[in-house]
Amino acid sequence: MNKTIIITGGAGFIGSHVVREFVHKYPQYHIVNLDALTYAGNLENLKDIQDFPNYTFVKADITDAGHILDVFRHYRPNGIIHLAAESHVDRSIADPSAFVMTNVIGTVNLLNAARDIWKDDYRGKRFHHVSTDEVYGALGDTGLFTEETNYDPHSPYSASKASSDHFVRAYHDTYGLPIVITNCSNNYGPNHFPEKLIPLCIHNILNNKPLPIYGDGKYTRDWLFVIDHAKAIDLVYHQGKDGGSYNVGGFNEWQNIDLVKELCKQMDQKLNRPEGTANKLITFVKDRPGHDLRYAIDATKINQELGYQPSVTFEQGLSLTIDWFLSNQVWLDNVTSGEYQKYYQEQYSK
Repeated sequence: MNKTIIITGGAGFIGSHVVREFVHKYPQYHIVNLDALTYAGNLENLKDIQDFPNYTFVKADITDAGHILDVFRHYRPNGIIHLAAESHVDRSIADPSAFVMTNVIGTVNLLNAARDIWKDDYRGKRFHHVSTDEVYGALGDTGLFTEETNYDPHSPYSASKASSDHFVRAYHDTYGLPIVITNCSNNYGPNHFPEKLIPLCIHNILNNKPLPIYGDGKYTRDWLFVIDHAKAIDLVYHQGKDGGSYNVGGFNEWQNIDLVKELCKQMDQKLNRPEGTANKLITFVKDRPGHDLRYAIDATKINQELGYQPSVTFEQGLSLTIDWFLSNQVWLDNVTSGEYQKYYQEQYSK
């Protein structure tokens, strides 16, 4: 194999789709999936490729600098695609320190390990840092986030991701480390951990439980199908400009309440229930602190420079997502048991 790429967080939601994309598309690459297997990491996400000859799993925590350095020295990767992160805003409000450790310290550990093994010979090397549109803060009723938008994070999660972005850029400017950064909008799709809005609602509709909607439900997000995101990461990793950043969006702005109503309509149809059945489960709950009103990505740069565009509309992607969850209810039941149930009760109590 002519290249080794370490993908951190590869057992998580987005990471597993990136791992699958690279394993299938590049049989000449050795793909090393490095994941700590916390609550959101699940190797069942990758059962279909676990025996592929160009795939290896390594259990490691990016906050353990010594272990990370050992892994890098052993596999000597040409590239790193860094997705490992604490990413749930509600959890960051409850425990911000964990987000500092993983998202900031963990990222610095990876940067240091890359510098150690590459030793300033950066030919054919790349560190691709995957970030979020939440680093930009919030928008009003109009406007879009561009790559030039000033950072203005409002939650411990987005502050930790903003910090990690700054460190990645600093290592490029200070040490010449070859980097690219992508900032994506809200992802959805198969294998999504069910404390996020779409899989949570799918699970609750299946079990005739309330659909908890924060505040008045008018928070607006741009939604990106996760398989399209994986393809965008592939494009930027291979073709993005050194030191550059690219916003990745789905060109799909939806208010939460409208999204949930569309999901309810599709679920009623797929479950052969009378129209309006799922709608009756919608329940408005107390808003969370620091909740940003609107995010919207301007993905013109990645479209014009690299030819990226989403492959599905939101309605199509949502239908595919629901079909996957309906066909994988054992997976859904497994990840909604135990500790997750305890967290769910604490988070969404009225």
